[in-house]
Amino acid sequence: MGYTKMTAAQALVRFLDNQYVEQDGQVTKFVEGVFTIFGHGIVVGLGQALEENPGDLKVYQGRNEQGMAHAATGFAKQSNRKKIIACASSIGPGAANMVTAAACATVNHIPLLLLPGDTFASRQPDPVLQQLEQSFSPAITTNDAFRPVCKFWDRIVRPEQLMTTMVNAMRVLTDPAETGAVCVALSQDVQGESYDYPDYFFEKRVHRISRPLPCERDLEELADWIIKSRKPMVICGGGVRYSEAGKALEEFCERFHIPFAETQAGKSACHSSNPFNLGGLGVTGNLSANTIAEEADLILAVGTRLSDFTTGSKGQFRNPEVRIASINISRYDAYKMDALPVVADARAAIEALTPILSKKGYASGYTGEIEAAKRAWEQEMERLSSYIYDDDFRPLIQAGNPVTVKEFAELTQTSITQTAAISLIRKEMEQDAIVVGASGSLPGCLQRMWTTDKKDSYHMEYGYSCMGYEISASLGVKMAAPQQEVYSMCGDGSFQMLHSELITSLQEGVKINVLLFDNCGFGCINNLQMSNGIGNLATEFRYRSQDGQLNGGLIPIDYAKVCEGYGVKTYTAKTLEELSAALAEARKQTVSTLIDIKVLPKTMTDGYRSWWNVGLASVTGVESQQKAYESLIINRTKARRY
Repeated sequence: MGYTKMTAAQALVRFLDNQYVEQDGQVTKFVEGVFTIFGHGIVVGLGQALEENPGDLKVYQGRNEQGMAHAATGFAKQSNRKKIIACASSIGPGAANMVTAAACATVNHIPLLLLPGDTFASRQPDPVLQQLEQSFSPAITTNDAFRPVCKFWDRIVRPEQLMTTMVNAMRVLTDPAETGAVCVALSQDVQGESYDYPDYFFEKRVHRISRPLPCERDLEELADWIIKSRKPMVICGGGVRYSEAGKALEEFCERFHIPFAETQAGKSACHSSNPFNLGGLGVTGNLSANTIAEEADLILAVGTRLSDFTTGSKGQFRNPEVRIASINISRYDAYKMDALPVVADARAAIEALTPILSKKGYASGYTGEIEAAKRAWEQEMERLSSYIYDDDFRPLIQAGNPVTVKEFAELTQTSITQTAAISLIRKEMEQDAIVVGASGSLPGCLQRMWTTDKKDSYHMEYGYSCMGYEISASLGVKMAAPQQEVYSMCGDGSFQMLHSELITSLQEGVKINVLLFDNCGFGCINNLQMSNGIGNLATEFRYRSQDGQLNGGLIPIDYAKVCEGYGVKTYTAKTLEELSAALAEARKQTVSTLIDIKVLPKTMTDGYRSWWNVGLASVTGVESQQKAYESLIINRTKARRY
């Protein structure tokens, strides 16, 4: 057995370069490279190791630590969690910037390896630059903030600790049930300390991603539940995508005449054109899925966390006899909503369930309900797609403020509604293009309106609904799928919050397309606010008026001109004709593009037979708010308690 003397940082780089994953016999190199913004806490340690001998790891320069971590998350998700890019930062603000991204990855079960620098293990020079000090414990640093948002956390204070820690880090990163953010904090002095590492630490490691089979008794009970149901419905969650179970799920539903609906994470795992695909479900769901869900007597949730948006705050399934079963690789998620839990890989469970039901000759009791529900939604889609802004400035959503719509139309001279824009984009965009989004009203419109038959081409982050994910993640998505066009569907609020990695896309020659929907505010939250009887408080982008309130004129911003200065090819669209022309021109470009789409406020889709539980004021002197609260209480009494 041999040993090699090297620094802890050098050992880390060599270890990362030799990690692989295997699923269904296919071996893939796991760590593609390292995103970093070097600071004093990392540049002479890990930075030295990456400069001297990075192996096959590629080093990428980020612009904002949160942004580069979102890019790494987008890369890992689009790679179906079989590849990652690690993220390294300095101590202090550099590390703290990645906390939001860590939470985003953990919520969505996406592997994200974070390597922030840390204070000196020796504590000799304390307090070093950027060190956060707590008088009650010198052991606490900024990196302790990662603990509640990571699936694994450790701090390296001795070089030999690296070995067991990194093996455990890989264990979590490659486990479909446990994966999420992993933080390994690297003490500054220890990064440069040397140790005689055994050569077997650097051997090629292949982490097998298995397909756990369901317990036979659980499967039999689930089959019995399905056989006793007349109107079952399947929920296609993100686990279907990661398990690559889309084909198996479609065949299952076709064989037994069972409709299925999609979560944000599950969309594009199956074909939108499948006759049993009802589309998006829940608060951001459409009319067909939510209508069928109301009458279903069995919900089979496959690979979903059953979030409040998916379940309509547990009020979407209104049949008093409804039962819920769950197939999930995570035991924690499988038990939600008091479901019958079948803990297994999604594809393995569906394939095992199919012959049992076939032997029993099962078929659902649906007659024409599925087709009728889909026809009703198709008619609504036609209305949304052809929606013309009325001369009387009537908004699409009646809860909105028509005054704002008229004001914005006069300010920008635009006539584009959000729903018509999305319809046009879907019609003219490449059929294999990937659309990326995360927050605001766009994910709701997209879950309802977007259709695709291209596998894994719908990339929404809606578990954490993290503003700023859209553009950053699009960079990572394009790095994972370089042959496909990638479009970031981004609101003006999210653009203002974080778009730094757009510059990294130029640096790397990785073309992404930003479709910026400018409605001069946080439109989604503004609608929530107003639909509950509350006024426009800090949700529209307005100047402060002379009376000291944020109710002055709307703030116009030329986003195309902003990005033109970066070197991005930009366009502005105020009509559908201009949008169509811009899309055509953007396809011809080799550099990243941005289309500044001026969309009228209040013209997004609204809820379809769903409900969202929010914390309204129980005591108020405002009549409209009191009525909203009374309606809330009625809906709460109808929802499932847990």
